[in-house]
Amino acid sequence: MRRRRRLVLVLVLALLAGAAALVGLDGPPGSRRADLVGRVRVVDADTLEIAGQRIRLDAADAPELRQDCERGGVTWPCGRDAAEALRQFIGGRELRCEPRGRDRFGRILALCRAGTEDIAAWLVSEGLAVAYTRYSWRYLPQEAVARWHRRGVWGGRFETPEEWRRRN
Repeated sequence: MRRRRRLVLVLVLALLAGAAALVGLDGPPGSRRADLVGRVRVVDADTLEIAGQRIRLDAADAPELRQDCERGGVTWPCGRDAAEALRQFIGGRELRCEPRGRDRFGRILALCRAGTEDIAAWLVSEGLAVAYTRYSWRYLPQEAVARWHRRGVWGGRFETPEEWRRRN
């Protein structure tokens, strides 16, 4: 019963996040800057580089490269696997990243797409990242689906990347 209530809450929040994104409430007004376009180097699953510019995917948080997770009692390198899965997904495609601001490390926060595919939405829907709800609810619908299907990190036990960074 408790699990069902939690799932209903997640789904309601996901619907609200989706509605906010549709009407443009998921980013600060006037935050539009010139898009960055080009081939990328994957630094880790939520950090990319285009032409020497470091880009942090906005509103998603992926396991760190050195972070391990547990699935079926077995430890696996979820951070490295997430980064490699992103490399494979992007392939040699060019990305278009829409800057949304900067993080505290000076990286450009951006929504990045390969064609029409939102890279962060794909990562979260595959369970290779979590919705970074501290900053936006944009990817809660994708996280709800990944949790439900026990994809990626949701298939076992893990610390959120934010908790892992705080501890390490």
